[in-house]
Amino acid sequence: MERIFEAKGCPDDRKLAYTQYLLTGEAGHWWNSMRAILERRGTPITWELFKTKFYTEYFPDSVRFAKEVEFLELTQGNRSVTKYVDRFKHLLRFSTVQVNEDWQCRKFENGLRKDVKLMVKGLRIREFPALVEMARDMEKTKGEPEVQQSQRVQPLRVGGPVVFRGVSFAGTSTLSPD
Repeated sequence: MERIFEAKGCPDDRKLAYTQYLLTGEAGHWWNSMRAILERRGTPITWELFKTKFYTEYFPDSVRFAKEVEFLELTQGNRSVTKYVDRFKHLLRFSTVQVNEDWQCRKFENGLRKDVKLMVKGLRIREFPALVEMARDMEKTKGEPEVQQSQRVQPLRVGGPVVFRGVSFAGTSTLSPD
């Protein structure tokens, strides 16, 4: 919502009015009660005050802390690099650590699965989009030889009699493609 307001150059008083208009259901009832309490106290209702009250009510510190811990403990695990990136970006916003691109790259890299990390770590890439792309490429490259090898190793099964140097054998034979 804030991005929309920023793009439109919306002043804070209009942000508050528009957001109040959009609140429905329980959130609308909550804000009407909260606004009445604030007005009785003579507290000026500003956009910043609204955001603080709203986040306190609907996104308390305990939830933010749990999300930050989840981010700090995040690893790729059995996810694809793409799914790991998505989760990483989602949880990054909850970090209270002063994040710069170098730190972000090191955190992402350290959370990669060992096989992918070994291929990427020595490259010391410190631009996040480039690191992500390289990790995806390495994951893809790592998977390709296994597929090719598994296709090569699979024997070719042929049913029916087998003729070898003029001698007929009944049953099923296994032919190797090599």
